[in-house]
Amino acid sequence: MNVVVIGAGAVGQLMASFLAEAHMHVTLVVRRQEQADELQLKRLTRVHLDGTQTVHQIASTVELKTVSKPDLIIIAVKYRQLQNIYKQLVDVPKEVPLLFVQNGLAHFDEALSLPQQTIAFCSVSFGAQIINLTTVQHRGMGLCKIGVARGNDGIFHQLLKIQNPLCPIEMVENAEQMLFEKAVLNCLINPLTAILQIKNGELLTNKHAFFLMHTIYQELTEAFVDVQQTIPFSAVITLCEKTGENTSSMLADRMQGRKSEVDTIVGAVLQKASANGYPLPTLRILYHQVLAMEESGEQY
Repeated sequence: MNVVVIGAGAVGQLMASFLAEAHMHVTLVVRRQEQADELQLKRLTRVHLDGTQTVHQIASTVELKTVSKPDLIIIAVKYRQLQNIYKQLVDVPKEVPLLFVQNGLAHFDEALSLPQQTIAFCSVSFGAQIINLTTVQHRGMGLCKIGVARGNDGIFHQLLKIQNPLCPIEMVENAEQMLFEKAVLNCLINPLTAILQIKNGELLTNKHAFFLMHTIYQELTEAFVDVQQTIPFSAVITLCEKTGENTSSMLADRMQGRKSEVDTIVGAVLQKASANGYPLPTLRILYHQVLAMEESGEQY
């Protein structure tokens, strides 16, 4: 299978590594020629949870249009970069399936406006961290969920054959619900870790952080009646345990002085709750606190 991964961030590099390990031909589309050259020279290295390393040869380019006849395109960039990517995808043949790997909800309707016949979405819970231009570290075990919103799911069932215990893949029926559930989990973890400057696991060991997380969870279950059943609080605790050493994406953005995805994640959930008549006061305060930090330029 000829797979293109757009985006050489932590998630993009980790997915590219697992796909290459499954003997697929992988092309990583990067923004800078320097990184493309480095990947060709040094190859892509994945550092495992136990510190061992796996190295894979992949192709790399800065131009999507140079890739010939892809069987699947995976878009693994931040939401803020999607507008530019959409323009490039318009020229991709309609029969090429697209798989979007973003946090939040804002990209769902946008992606479905593209001309491609098959559009799918992916939610990942594994931990990953960029070490350098050619090295990514696998920081925490997690599931890769795929939901097809439009078109044929055949190409994605081929991915199920990978059967790598380090990157388990699961197909789900409702792509939009999958994204919403991931956004709920992000709301419980990301803003708190970014504001308090702590790793995921400390949400369990810091009693005040735990209290805030549980309070937000209670607010969410009042606004969305299905949350308590689909995402029991025990699952939130388990996720924090499994990704205990992870730096959340929102905290990583703060550390790097980047604008976070708080709008497309927390803002979108607040908007849905408000439409149901629930203001989510605790989460709303955290939302504005993250925005205030970004506006003031405050970093880690």
